[in-house]
Amino acid sequence: MKQDRIRNLAIIAHVDHGKTTLVDGMLKQSGVFHERQVVEDRVMDRNDLERERGITIMAKNTAIIYKDYRFNIVDTPGHSDFGGEVERIVQMVNGVLLLVDASEGPMPQTRFVLKKALASGLYPIVVINKIDRPQARPVEVLDEVLDLFIELEASDEQLDFPVIYTNARTGTASLDPAISGDNLMALFEMIIAKIPAPEGDPEQPLQVGVSMIDYDTYVGRQAVGRVSNGSLRVRQEVVVASIDGAGNRQRIAGLYIFDGLKKVPVEEAGIGEIVVITGLDGFNVGDTVCEPEQAHMLDFVPIDEPTVAIGIQVNKSPFSGREGTYVTSRKLGERLIRELESDVSLRVTPTASPDTFIVSGRGELHLSILIETMRREGYEFEVSRPQIIERYIDGQRCEPIEELVIEVPEEYVGVVMEGLGSRKSEMVNMTQKNEGFMYMEFLVPTRGLFGFRSQFLTDTRGMGTMHHLLHGYAPHRGEIDTRQRGSVVAHEHGETTAYGLENAQERGELFVAAGTPVYRGMIVGENSRPGDLVVNVCKKKHLTNVRSSSSDMAIKLSPPRTMNLEQCLEFIADDELVEITPLTIRMRKVAMS
Repeated sequence: MKQDRIRNLAIIAHVDHGKTTLVDGMLKQSGVFHERQVVEDRVMDRNDLERERGITIMAKNTAIIYKDYRFNIVDTPGHSDFGGEVERIVQMVNGVLLLVDASEGPMPQTRFVLKKALASGLYPIVVINKIDRPQARPVEVLDEVLDLFIELEASDEQLDFPVIYTNARTGTASLDPAISGDNLMALFEMIIAKIPAPEGDPEQPLQVGVSMIDYDTYVGRQAVGRVSNGSLRVRQEVVVASIDGAGNRQRIAGLYIFDGLKKVPVEEAGIGEIVVITGLDGFNVGDTVCEPEQAHMLDFVPIDEPTVAIGIQVNKSPFSGREGTYVTSRKLGERLIRELESDVSLRVTPTASPDTFIVSGRGELHLSILIETMRREGYEFEVSRPQIIERYIDGQRCEPIEELVIEVPEEYVGVVMEGLGSRKSEMVNMTQKNEGFMYMEFLVPTRGLFGFRSQFLTDTRGMGTMHHLLHGYAPHRGEIDTRQRGSVVAHEHGETTAYGLENAQERGELFVAAGTPVYRGMIVGENSRPGDLVVNVCKKKHLTNVRSSSSDMAIKLSPPRTMNLEQCLEFIADDELVEITPLTIRMRKVAMS
């Protein structure tokens, strides 16, 4: 049986190609907001980190009503580090809108998210966005998208995809790239005509696959998933089936469906509905809510394994406990285990030391978002340098390899290739896309990219762009010296002085300004040479009764380099740590004496 009045779809794209902006337009034009309601841009980005960085981190649900049709829409992340968010929602939807920038064309993450969608048998609609850009080339981009579909071995039905051209910022869509259109109605009609209606059997036993987990302060954890078979009612008895078997009987306390940005309570939901269930315990992503007598688990899409790991441990620096609310290993462990319930691509492993946990994720950005979230919640801890997760394939030591795409002005090609050459990279393609810009593709070990972004931005004067995506595993490529310079380390406890920093800045670039509290072993700058340099940055200029001609000249300090969390993780060496507190991010040596 088909649920003809429902369309379940996900919006997938490379990062910053306009997914969330398109959802904004769809919400506004479907009447979710009243005429005088003030609506901020990217309304689906609900937490501070998403708004600050301008990226989608967590997959989120919404629903709109158009001509008696309900569109259940999932806004997904575009960055491959959050690919677990894409992988787990494919069971909830029947089709996808693949957004592609009319100027940039398919990018590495476009390949990643499309590959997951095609492998799950989802029907695609190609949306070529930003057609108003001066560099827009929609015809060429459509050819590139078709080549990508063929390369990813799409089925004949998937290859016969419809195309629509949009400007998400102005909320317009058209079937012709030369015509801008007046609204998004052409897109709405295409969704109704092309996205398959959900199917299922209402007479079969209940099956609801848990694809997402939400949390509410009042009702606790909430299971989000699609009703695949049967029907669901409030106060119905169910069990949660997992790979470990079925759990105890439980009763559904509340049942909701999405309506715009709200959850609306309902008494019953049938096949095809995306529902939110409250009152259940002991469920995780991938489990199935079933009838007690017939607990049959749905197949779950496998989640790619992590590739990068870091050590998170209790803060043991001299400044520990000054700024954080949660500083003990018990609180730290509880928070990390809680994160596992909603992030299916994260792994947490205890170590021999009760104060240290190994946390594995899909990339540096994936892990840094977790660290930043915990920091803002009041946690205080230390983080070690990211390490790759190796595998042994057929008895051979293998490491993760990234597909790196770079676009730079022609004059910087040489310096970029030189920088990547020492990182064991392999060039696979180089073409000229736009006038004056070169497009290059490399295969680089994941560890070879640690610290490369800051070097790349410096070498290209901020004019280059880079994106990378896990390509696969390959035999280990040998040692890589990713850091050429040492650290400037504080010699003693105290506050930095202009006089002490003036002496230190002659030896390298500083990370701290005058008046900053420091401790012995804290990293205060980058040495201009290999090896560490210990400097007394708290040194004061003592008064004497002998005055030289230059004694009254003002001390001139260069502005310190501000280091964010990602830059700190890229900078530190194996014998260094990043100290994370709610107010400060510092770096220090492991051995401080």
